[in-house]
Amino acid sequence: MKKLSVVFVIILSICFIQTSPAQFLDQLKKKTEAKIKKEGERRTEDKINKGVNKAYDEAENQLTGNKDKQQDPKKDEQKSNNVMKETENNPQMVINSKYDFIPGEKVIFFDDFTAENIGDFPVQWNTSGSGEIVTTNIAEGRWFNITNGRGATTLDAPLTLPDNYTIEFDVIPTKDSKNNNGLAFSFSILSTKKPKDLVYGLARPGDAGIRFSFEYSNYYSTYFNDHSPELKGIENEPKLQANKKYRISICVQKTRIKLYVGEQKLFDLPKVMSQNYKYNMVRFDRGTTMFSNFRIATGLPDMRSKLLTEGKLISYGIYFDVNKDIVKQESYPSIKEIAAILKDNPSVKIKIVGHTDSDGDDKSNLDLSKRRAASVKNSLVNDFNVEAARIETDGKGESQPIATNDSAINKALNRRVEFLKI
Repeated sequence: MKKLSVVFVIILSICFIQTSPAQFLDQLKKKTEAKIKKEGERRTEDKINKGVNKAYDEAENQLTGNKDKQQDPKKDEQKSNNVMKETENNPQMVINSKYDFIPGEKVIFFDDFTAENIGDFPVQWNTSGSGEIVTTNIAEGRWFNITNGRGATTLDAPLTLPDNYTIEFDVIPTKDSKNNNGLAFSFSILSTKKPKDLVYGLARPGDAGIRFSFEYSNYYSTYFNDHSPELKGIENEPKLQANKKYRISICVQKTRIKLYVGEQKLFDLPKVMSQNYKYNMVRFDRGTTMFSNFRIATGLPDMRSKLLTEGKLISYGIYFDVNKDIVKQESYPSIKEIAAILKDNPSVKIKIVGHTDSDGDDKSNLDLSKRRAASVKNSLVNDFNVEAARIETDGKGESQPIATNDSAINKALNRRVEFLKI
């Protein structure tokens, strides 16, 4: 230890002999500053490299479609869950991708209650409860207001449903002060031996069927006879709210049934409609609600064949509000299919022709039909990037009906959009 101390003293002496104390400190300061500068440059370069690598990774993921690739699988799972929650809470985020409902081509029942007087009970319906035709500041048109949640409401005339069909209606759930379980309403598709007897099998009407319940507890139950247990589906979001308008769309394809609320697919059940039964009743019960524009149709349209082969496609899947020309969002699947046909056949040109029913005067209907055809063209061009030069438009108003304008069903047939190959 003494030898080391002597050596250290000798080294210091040599340094002080060659340089003064001030010079020594100055050299030490310069060396320290150089080291600090070099370390700072190294750290800055590391940060830059990390940023560049991250940018390259993100660009590569976007090009390969692997947007969710992360180094930490736990973070990736959490991010996926957050995206799912955001999508569930915002139905608009899944429009045009998950919303694929296209209504049936042949209308077998329609009622918008325009022929009914305010305060009357609609002639095409029956109930074990009570209800009346009303108007509301929430939405335009006339609505059937079911006022007794303990009753059941169905069509007055017997109904025969085929293997494949669609059901659509607008609905405004309402609060029922007598209903303690909080359900706004239920909607069922049933097979029953007594389609005009609303009391028969009140808890489980008929012999087979499926029931959808809405608002505070969205679920479905299905049964194949009076003694089989109910099978409940998992709860789904979003819950319906009272005094708010919704569009309900249902598609039945033999054993499969899909149900949409607005643009969101709420249920897709592959094997719940038993083919051992013929379904002959649709029914509202277990709560109060207002509904309108109730439409049942069969025969999914072969849009591609009709337009390309036959040269004429009549569409009932393009919707407008009464006396308006703005295309409603539930029309997008049908317009999207037209756009796909045109993109697959770039040499094809079409003419869009609007038609109305006979309500209103001739001049107004002619103008409305032309404006509606122009709106469909604008949607094809602006929403689906179809070239405007390939599309002509026209309107015929009420001048070319395909049915007499003497009933709600026939008027619905006359309100249409035609696509003609030119």
